[in-house]
Amino acid sequence: MASTILQRKGAGEDAVVIVGAGIAGLAVALGLHRKGVKCTVLESSPELRASGFAIATWRNALQALDALGVGDKIRKCHLHLQELHVFSSSTGEMAHATSLNEQGKRCRGPNEMLCVRRDWLLRALEEELPEGTIRYSSKIVEIEEDGDAKILHLADGAILRAKVVIGCDGVNSVVAKWLGLAKPSYSGRLATRGLACYPGGHGFDPKFKMFFGHGFRLGVIPCNDTDVYWFFTWSPSEHDDDALAKKKQFVLTKLRSAEIPAEVMEVVERSEAKDVLTAPLRFRPPLSLLLASISKGNVCVAGDALHPMTPDLGQGGCAALEDGVVLARCLGDAILGGGGGGAESERIEAGLREYARIRRWRSAELIGTAYVVGFMQESSNAVISFLRDNWLAGALVRKLLKMADYDCGKL
Repeated sequence: MASTILQRKGAGEDAVVIVGAGIAGLAVALGLHRKGVKCTVLESSPELRASGFAIATWRNALQALDALGVGDKIRKCHLHLQELHVFSSSTGEMAHATSLNEQGKRCRGPNEMLCVRRDWLLRALEEELPEGTIRYSSKIVEIEEDGDAKILHLADGAILRAKVVIGCDGVNSVVAKWLGLAKPSYSGRLATRGLACYPGGHGFDPKFKMFFGHGFRLGVIPCNDTDVYWFFTWSPSEHDDDALAKKKQFVLTKLRSAEIPAEVMEVVERSEAKDVLTAPLRFRPPLSLLLASISKGNVCVAGDALHPMTPDLGQGGCAALEDGVVLARCLGDAILGGGGGGAESERIEAGLREYARIRRWRSAELIGTAYVVGFMQESSNAVISFLRDNWLAGALVRKLLKMADYDCGKL
């Protein structure tokens, strides 16, 4: 087999190979680079992909970006959101308002939130990596073991040998499947996301507006002075077969049946068809994650490959950045000898176990909380709607802030 191994600088037996150049993959790569550990990132696409348009970037994510050295770079090109307003879709009345700058309970300093364009985030991370770190059009199809090393077979016939494999390859992760993690479950809900562009400026205040009830959940968030991100989640019925084909029109029809302000409707109407995507929402059952092998030897997973979740906390991308910092710290220290004595392979295995220990409960909590919050926000049940509109709206918002009040630490 040795004669068939593709010999490449940075992709030999001594390589750390990261599968996937999404948020988690690039965060891990940058964290390792900051620690002085070389790695290779395999991306199946011919270029960086930025599906989803934008992500809610809460305080915990910004602290992770600060640890990676790109926090201020991101802050400079996005609006700092000041308030979160929650409205009832059934009555149009505001159910709750809260400041996004209040002091956190677990972390020092005030809360902080941006809505970050996904493509800008990926580019900011990629620009900090050494040239040639990312290998595009490189899709893994099989993983084999060869002693302490892993042999990675790619779709183009290439074969790579690695001492560490980190799966950041999304919800359909090949690496997660190899580890034996449970297949993500369909939540019974869909999400449509879009981006509206206002070349002359949108004029919206720096506020996150969210509408729930009436069977759906809608959010509108300005990213910067010209871009506004929106999302719409709902549980499809047997009569919603055209939702995927008529994405924007379907959303507008739903919104017209509720009490949604004209300026919010206009955001959806302004979005170009190419800037609107609909996808099913999937999650990994949290109980299965508590019992699963997040790491096995010198293989582990991060990001959506680890904790696919519904978007109701806005924590999917944030958690991926947390993963990146924690994994880079644990693995970097192990490779550099900071994790104690013993052979390098033993230190690596111990470092990945420590990463799994830290991230297991946090991931399960985020997945489970997001699922419950989504159910409460979307429900059109009369009792739940009454409780939510009159008492629970504030509790749900506080849960969002509590989940963001988390510090993943430094590299």
